[in-house]
Amino acid sequence: MKYLELRRQVLQTAQEILAARMVTGTWGNVSLRVPGEELLIITPSGMEYEKLQPEDMVLVDFARQVQEGSYRPSIETPMHLAIYQNRPDVNAVVHVHSPYASAFAVAGKPIPVILEETAQAVGHIVEVVPYARCGSKRLASQVVDTLGSSGRAVLLAMHGMVGVGNDIRDALKVCYITEKTAMVALLARQLGPLPSLEQKDIDSFRQGYQGYLQNPKDE
Repeated sequence: MKYLELRRQVLQTAQEILAARMVTGTWGNVSLRVPGEELLIITPSGMEYEKLQPEDMVLVDFARQVQEGSYRPSIETPMHLAIYQNRPDVNAVVHVHSPYASAFAVAGKPIPVILEETAQAVGHIVEVVPYARCGSKRLASQVVDTLGSSGRAVLLAMHGMVGVGNDIRDALKVCYITEKTAMVALLARQLGPLPSLEQKDIDSFRQGYQGYLQNPKDE
């Protein structure tokens, strides 16, 4: 079986978002781009993550044809494919239904940049994608439009949140930070008006954070 390590990463991330209560049951989905290929590995549709094995992750090509796997790929495969096809810098996509971010998505309100770590890890206001049915081409197109050329997170109206990244841990971090930001924003609003960082500070924090991250030393 091809790409077993990548399949493990996809499954482990799906199981992590379930354990972290970022999703319930079989909802949400995770994918990875196969390096150098027009292929992605994605969670199957309607399967309980804790009962799956790495080989159950589905290998799909950019024409949406299943190349390997016994199950149907996630219903959101068109959205994942559209992101990869339009954003060569994105190698992983994580879609969650976390409660605080979903509250903003239902209200149709963007999540402001109120924390330094939001500026660092996300780097922008998390905008709301207009409503479209899950799995639809319209949703996929609107997600791509809202993410633009450098966006790292979007809210799906009446639905949830999508985070993207250079790798699967990066995309997952975006989801965690976006969810925390939504939670803090809702709590802070109980205390008074909600401020946000100025764009120049957001840009500075994001740039500084990218320089701050270090690669492990060669042994």
